Amino acid sequence: MADGNAASRYVKLRKEQAPVEEDITPGELNQPIDVPQLNVRKCHECMQVLPETYEPPSDENWTTGIFGCAEDPESCRTGLFCPCVLFGRNIEAVREEIPWTQPCVCHAICVEGGMALAAVTALFSGYIDPQTTVVICEGLFFAWWMCGIYSGLFRQELQKKYHLKNAPCDHCMVHCCLHWCALCQEHREMKNHLSDTEASSSTTMDPPPVQEMNTEEKRDASSSSSSSPSSAKSQHNDLEMVPL
Repeated sequence: MADGNAASRYVKLRKEQAPVEEDITPGELNQPIDVPQLNVRKCHECMQVLPETYEPPSDENWTTGIFGCAEDPESCRTGLFCPCVLFGRNIEAVREEIPWTQPCVCHAICVEGGMALAAVTALFSGYIDPQTTVVICEGLFFAWWMCGIYSGLFRQELQKKYHLKNAPCDHCMVHCCLHWCALCQEHREMKNHLSDTEASSSTTMDPPPVQEMNTEEKRDASSSSSSSPSSAKSQHNDLEMVPL
């Protein structure tokens, strides 16, 4: 037997040395763990892991051409008389977190404001110093080029979203040379893709026709159901008791 006076291997804690009890809510320890190695892109066909630098091929054609503005009269009128509104709607469709009013105001100040300044400069060209006119023209060309780059970035996002080609040329060059036509084409493209998505989601298969029984079939079914218990009783009545 062990000696009762032997020193104990356990240390008795005082109240101030006791561990602090933490308040743990139910389910707190069962939270999902984010594993970065599992958050990878995979191929939908073979389910293999794709590299980080992989980009899907941009080989889809635009549903309408760059000069197909007459195919959608509503967007054509909006792009002709209020291009800033059409530009804002396109940006909002590509980036939902950006309200359409912000790019609309930016477009109105830069593009429409620049056009108004160019018209005033041309109207009062005889009253303005030629050097000042040259400086204004250079500033307007630079502002137009920057607006083309800014608008082309959103066109590039639209192309990546729907895997579209660079047609008829680079996205920034399209907006620099054919800005109004590009706005209408982008609006038609998003509108066509949205209509295709709604059509595919609303398509349902026809339900199978309801099978109705004729009166003769009902009689046969009722007669068969009524004869089944009688046949079962007859089978039970045919049993014989055999003495052992």
